Amino acid sequence: MAELIINTCLNYLVLALSIFFFFLSESPSPAHAASVQYNVVSFGAKADGKTDSSKAFLSAWASACGSTRAATIYVPRGRFLVRSASFNGPCKSSAITVCIDGTLVAPSNRNVNGNAGSWIVFRRVYGVSVIGGTLDGQGMGLWACKLSGKSCPSGATNLMISNSENILVSGLRSLNSQMFHIVISGCQNLKMQGVKVSAPGTSPNTDGIHVTASTGVTILDSKIGTGDDCVSIGPGSNNLWIENVACGPGHGISIGSLGQEQEEDGVQNMTVKMVAFTGTQNGLRIKSWARPSNGFARNILFQHAIMNNVQNPIVIDQNYCPDNSGCPNKASGVRVSDITYQDIYGTSATLVAVKFDCSSKYLCTGIRMQDVKLTYWNQVSTASCAHADGTASGLVQPSSCLSLPQNYKTENYF
Repeated sequence: MAELIINTCLNYLVLALSIFFFFLSESPSPAHAASVQYNVVSFGAKADGKTDSSKAFLSAWASACGSTRAATIYVPRGRFLVRSASFNGPCKSSAITVCIDGTLVAPSNRNVNGNAGSWIVFRRVYGVSVIGGTLDGQGMGLWACKLSGKSCPSGATNLMISNSENILVSGLRSLNSQMFHIVISGCQNLKMQGVKVSAPGTSPNTDGIHVTASTGVTILDSKIGTGDDCVSIGPGSNNLWIENVACGPGHGISIGSLGQEQEEDGVQNMTVKMVAFTGTQNGLRIKSWARPSNGFARNILFQHAIMNNVQNPIVIDQNYCPDNSGCPNKASGVRVSDITYQDIYGTSATLVAVKFDCSSKYLCTGIRMQDVKLTYWNQVSTASCAHADGTASGLVQPSSCLSLPQNYKTENYF
């Protein structure tokens, strides 16, 4: 029945509405109007994992988007095969909830969605919540193709949210995406909570959550295991908050890569706290290409992080060059400044636990190390610095290799 919503979604729906009340506190609340509900099965969707249900999902969206009232699209339990689908706005309704108790399954043939860029897309929407459920990208065939060195499609992102505002994604699981799992691009006021991302550590280019050109993005209470960055932050992103995220396997939480373009927006005002890394390639990383750019990374706080056998727990790499191919090997133009590492502890899988490899043209400035303790096989680890200015306070192990800034004064030292 279209009117029935399983308790799993209902519980998340309460959270979704509370978020909307916050977002829309200065506008008339849609809660005063009765919600209209659309079950994808009523539009012809089949929960057998074999029948293409794309048209049914798009029809349900068209009805919800065209409604003048708050609307809920319900996906019941079962596996629904969906090809590449774009849910576009703007919509008449400013409160649409996509409530998923089942699983959306991508075609297993890598060529069906392989060149689509994205599988499930929300574009130019306002006030949308995606609650619960699983997106299964079935990316194994494409990974195998890429790892074999053959000519392959580039791959599709499981979920793309672009040019949208006041968005909530809660309780969603992204599984085996062909490429990036979740991409947030050109968005404002977006919250992701209780998200789980899962793919093997050997799966190529499967970043967990990628944020670019977005403002006011919050990522909370999530667990990410994948073959690339657990969270990656691209140019033009600011006012970001990441808290209580567990990463592993993966390449850590990365700002960048930055500086790929000469004219490029920067990243600023970002907090990462209460995060844990297990067996990852990196922990807390900032990376930029060694080429001219007007980009920047500034006012970043990394706080309360646990490292468990991480290869590079703390790293700034301004000579980023994956596969050592196609790099101009010039000085990075990206300015890195006001970066704080506070209460970071655990174990490094390599002797060098802290590495600041900064631009020879624009030094990293304002780096602050406070209460950092990283060991290597129960031994003292080491730090490596190039062109990096900053200060250290409290217990800092390995010993700081930062150069004191020229205007440094003892009385200003924390």
